[in-house]
Amino acid sequence: MTRDQRIALLAPLVRGRILVIDGAMGTMIQGYELSEAEFRGKRFADHPRDLRGDNDLLVLTRPDVVSAIHAAYLAAGADIIETNTFTATAIAQADYGLVSIVREMNVAAARLARHAADDAEAREPGRPRYVAGAIGPTNRTASISSDVNDAAARNIRFDELVVAYREQADGLIEGGVDVLIVETIFDTLNAKAAIFAIDGLFEDLGFRIPLMISGTITDASGRTLSGQTPEAFWNSIRHARPFAVGFNCALGARALRPHLQELARIADVPILTYPNAGLPNEFGGYDEQPAETSSELAGFARDGLVNMVGGCCGTTPAHIRAIASAVHGRTPRVVPRIPRRTRLAGLEPLTIPQPGNLFVNVGERTNVTGSKAFARVILAGDHVKAVEIARSQVENGAQLIDVNMDEAMLDSAAAMTRFLDLVASEPDIARVPVMIDSSKWSVIEAGLKSIQGRPIVNSISLKEGEAEFLRQARLARRYGAAVVVMTFDETGQAETADRKVAIARRAFGLLTEQAGFDAEDVIVDPNIFAIGTGIEEHANYAVAYIEATQRLKSELPGTLVSGGVSNVSFAFRGNDRVREAIHSVFL
Repeated sequence: MTRDQRIALLAPLVRGRILVIDGAMGTMIQGYELSEAEFRGKRFADHPRDLRGDNDLLVLTRPDVVSAIHAAYLAAGADIIETNTFTATAIAQADYGLVSIVREMNVAAARLARHAADDAEAREPGRPRYVAGAIGPTNRTASISSDVNDAAARNIRFDELVVAYREQADGLIEGGVDVLIVETIFDTLNAKAAIFAIDGLFEDLGFRIPLMISGTITDASGRTLSGQTPEAFWNSIRHARPFAVGFNCALGARALRPHLQELARIADVPILTYPNAGLPNEFGGYDEQPAETSSELAGFARDGLVNMVGGCCGTTPAHIRAIASAVHGRTPRVVPRIPRRTRLAGLEPLTIPQPGNLFVNVGERTNVTGSKAFARVILAGDHVKAVEIARSQVENGAQLIDVNMDEAMLDSAAAMTRFLDLVASEPDIARVPVMIDSSKWSVIEAGLKSIQGRPIVNSISLKEGEAEFLRQARLARRYGAAVVVMTFDETGQAETADRKVAIARRAFGLLTEQAGFDAEDVIVDPNIFAIGTGIEEHANYAVAYIEATQRLKSELPGTLVSGGVSNVSFAFRGNDRVREAIHSVFL
């Protein structure tokens, strides 16, 4: 069976039964008690660093061990086996001095797994066995400070992660994997870098294979290590349009249940889970027996929570055999239809519109062009006060914070990065999403590389033509952002309602038909051309804004409209027509 044939069968298989994923590779390797010499093999006998513990190297030095583990899991009933590549990135392999062989590792690992899966398919014709290219989180985090004395310090950056993840994914695909799985995600920004890398790779290769994404909840708080709730995590990675999403590792099935339930409620794709064999004991081992693990996962299946199940740390072929038996014949989760809404995230989710409230309050005081106080502290390098301004915005009800660093005396991209890194270390601020605001795409892109949640780009427009508009739009979507579209085109800013609507329609068509955006991720700002001037002919500018807004809400269903409701009110105090229009459109 070819890869294309297996991929074509995957969706109907997941609808028809619960698929079984394999168990822990590391646990099984530890059971072999391999020596330093066995990890090295002949090829790396004189390598200057210790290699014992580099499990991924075994695909080159002890392929027999890795192949035997794959075969054991397949014999136990696994439909999907993962490649032995959890740490096979240049970032993780740098610790062993093996950066130069990373691609070779991934190709070899994929071929070993594919060979084992092909053998299993040959023994049981008609039952496809899938190889998932395992992409781990690396041993670095892009969202958490690496220096207790500097909250903005990072030991890895987005671009470095993208290069490493792309190399790994390319090798796995060359080796023959059927799907990719970005797994054990403790920092969503790392995962977004992997998604960005994989999406770019697919575009360059000219074909795609299914992508699965699995996060990890690290403690009883119900959050990832970098602080996100399950819904915020899903909002932040759903732009990847994964084949399946879920949680693995960490807590064990019993403690994982409420978090998986939450994900199953909100995700409109299949759900996977492969938990540890309970919590580790004082020696770092796992005591949960196959009957216990399989009983918990049978409960998940009984309650309609899952489409794919397996095991992580501490699980063995015996666990997988018990799990396969426990879920056999169970009906898989029915993927729900989720209402179309604009879904953003900081550490916590924000859905627009919210029940009973169509307004979203955007904190504008973290904007150097709109707040003299903020500009003053940023220019003075007083980041403590700058962060306090952001905090006060959230405490006073801002559901988003708008961050703008467009000041001639600043390195705006560097200032954007540093401020967002500082805010990321403040949970009471970072809980809300960010609107990245700049007239320079390079500054917006710097911001996108620093946010683990789902932000809004403010803004893009057609003023530089369609080609540049689409370039920026496609990048914004690849980074996982919603976008504000200004009603500018190549001839300038729209003044009349007709021009505003025409430009918005054109931009909306490009975004949804060519750039891959969903309607709910497009926010149109019709702009008020001028306010408060006292010039009589300018009185119609606010009316044009309101009329355009009314038409856009009708003609482009699903989109949001942003912009100067307060400005309209300022320009037309005492104007009953505008007050009534505002009320009818927004309330």
